[in-house]
Amino acid sequence: MDSDQTTLNMAAIGANTLSRLGRARITSIQGYGVAASTLLLYNAATPGAAAAGNLVATYKFGEEGLEVYIPGSGILFDQGIVYNLAGAGGSVTVTITGA
Repeated sequence: MDSDQTTLNMAAIGANTLSRLGRARITSIQGYGVAASTLLLYNAATPGAAAAGNLVATYKFGEEGLEVYIPGSGILFDQGIVYNLAGAGGSVTVTITGA
């Protein structure tokens, strides 16, 4: 299966932030970490809609960083991708496809 891919950089720290509105699939995640970094990914159309009920994935990592390749078609977000990046710094880049 061929599809167009693009990347999103997620660097806002400590607040729910809308990264992509609408249907998308995350196919990989790479993170530059600091001690005790946590990435939360929500399936939500707005930052205010991000809640425990639509939390899709949690990734915890430290100074070693994060490198995740998701098999198959990736993780589906049918509403949008809202994220929360906790830690004193760092950033995360995700690769997405339209779904």
